[in-house]
Amino acid sequence: MPFRSESRVLLLAAGLAIAAPARAEDATVTAQKAADLWDRSFNAGDMDTLVMLYGPDAEVVTKGAPLSDGASIRTYFTNLKAKGFADHKVAVQSAKAKGTLVIARGRWEASGPGDGDARKVFSGNWVNVLERQGDSWRTVLHTWN
Repeated sequence: MPFRSESRVLLLAAGLAIAAPARAEDATVTAQKAADLWDRSFNAGDMDTLVMLYGPDAEVVTKGAPLSDGASIRTYFTNLKAKGFADHKVAVQSAKAKGTLVIARGRWEASGPGDGDARKVFSGNWVNVLERQGDSWRTVLHTWN
């Protein structure tokens, strides 16, 4: 059975409706929950949910030019998925609450196309800045290397 729009909205609301962090460990939990939802959305190819995780003024800083609108963010991650990238996983190592922001860093990894038909594991550093927007946490800056 296909994943219905109503179910997607409920998943998004449940995943993002996290109380504002008051302590460092709460900020880490908030950041990891947001990262886990991003991972699930990307791995499932659910680009509708993935794009909704970003604020309207978000910037995704890639190896190329930064992306700053939902359409270009969707296209970028749709193309990565189409190239065979999968099994994306973020491990948040630290996060700090700063007013309405959570600044998080950690490590990411994903499998992707290697030489021939082989799969290769890619990994690196990850930084995400989340902003409390109403009742939701939205990414306003996302970058990795």
